Amino acid sequence: MKNKMTHEDEVRRNIERLGRDTDLQGLSKIWVREVIQYNYAHNFKHLGRPILQVPHDIVAIQEIIWEQKPDLIIETGIAHGGSLMLSASMLALLDMADAIEKGASFDPRQSNRKVVGVDIEIRPHNRTAIQAHPMISRIQMIEGSSVDPDVIEQVRHATRGHDRIMVCLDSNHTHDHVLAELKAYAVLVSVGSYCVVFDTGIEDLPEHYYADRPWGKGNNPKTAVLEFLKSHTEFQIDKSIEHKLLITAAPDGYLKRVR
Repeated sequence: MKNKMTHEDEVRRNIERLGRDTDLQGLSKIWVREVIQYNYAHNFKHLGRPILQVPHDIVAIQEIIWEQKPDLIIETGIAHGGSLMLSASMLALLDMADAIEKGASFDPRQSNRKVVGVDIEIRPHNRTAIQAHPMISRIQMIEGSSVDPDVIEQVRHATRGHDRIMVCLDSNHTHDHVLAELKAYAVLVSVGSYCVVFDTGIEDLPEHYYADRPWGKGNNPKTAVLEFLKSHTEFQIDKSIEHKLLITAAPDGYLKRVR
């Protein structure tokens, strides 16, 4: 225990120092800005499916899942399904750990832990690949706009019987859409868990980077987060995650529910 605590203290000091190093944070932002032109986040897979996330954020998400032990993860934005596979595989590991601790047999078909993914369009080839994946028993997909009242009701129905809930928002990146998602889904997050809002970094990029998109500087997930937090003090931005990662697609996007 002494060695473990010593390591944890060291990590906390490291993160605090990183948070104070504005030069290093600036270099990290430059790095993110430069790799976007190469679609850097599109180059990685999880369990065979493209995940479309920065590797640093993948590490952060698996840490959160392992520490918070959710029994339900809600994700908006499915794309190729890699993020669903990350969440589902982590939930499977949690079940295996529980079974080992209890000395019990492990049957994933009897697990209460699952992932609910929402996307306005689940393309047929992606749906087919996801449905054929070994993790499919833990995955429920809902096709439709994540802010459509009927879809919101379907997601709320899926939360029944679940006590520890985590949310990841990564669909339409306009201010109004993300703010509507936050109002619909962040309230479902259990105390101590997270609502992770991706692509908040759009606000920090030059205006011309998203000239062909309906979102951009002043109209993006980060502006939605800041607006949401004005009236939802039960959430706080966990800056320690951003300071630890340095490279992230979700600056100011790791929202922890504190009460």
